[in-house]
Amino acid sequence: MADREKGGFWVGAAAALFYPLSWIGKRVYVDADRVPREGAALLVLNHVSHLDPAVDAVFVHRNKRVPRFLAKDTVAKAPIFGRIFLGSGGIPVYRGSSSAGDSLRAAHRTLQEGKIVVIYPEGTITRDPEGWPKRSYTGVARLALENDVPVIPVARWGTQAIWNGYDKKFRPFPRKKVVHAVGRPVDLSGYREEGGTASPAVLREVTELLMREVVDLLSDVRGERPPARDDAPTDGE
Repeated sequence: MADREKGGFWVGAAAALFYPLSWIGKRVYVDADRVPREGAALLVLNHVSHLDPAVDAVFVHRNKRVPRFLAKDTVAKAPIFGRIFLGSGGIPVYRGSSSAGDSLRAAHRTLQEGKIVVIYPEGTITRDPEGWPKRSYTGVARLALENDVPVIPVARWGTQAIWNGYDKKFRPFPRKKVVHAVGRPVDLSGYREEGGTASPAVLREVTELLMREVVDLLSDVRGERPPARDDAPTDGE
């Protein structure tokens, strides 16, 4: 069995902050052994609460890995948490600016170094009233296609019942169940075999494929299917 991946001071600081936060919910992990104990991997998750990064970081850390998150640049500017985010290897995303490409390049380097990158393709918590994922940015497809590493869908559910970011209500009691369900690595070999730079259409197709895998896991956790979606695609990094 692989030893725990070493993190350093800032990862320890994150653990000291996030483990107590994660205890607010009752933890349930489904097929967590699918998270690789060594080597690079891209974890693709849905996003329903501002509490997600804390519980997701603990989830990965309990599986003996150190997560590197892709998150909006505003996270890096936050007092205290921003320093922990950057110090522990977090990658700020600068959308709509000249620095946007730097985020993906940093994520590429992180994967090439054999580390785990965690990405929320939606970019922010969903505004769907029932908590289903919204259309996502295609940066996840770029990372998935340009790096020959396991791309693993993960559905997480329950954090929205504790901390709802849109009605600003915090409901720690009674303790709610927070589930992480891990899927099998998605086979993208057919898309990678095309070679060259993927077209916008291919990036959109792969993004939708990955998010369908997440939604399928989420449907199993929730015991229900999502409604038909009619929102317009969201392209971008």
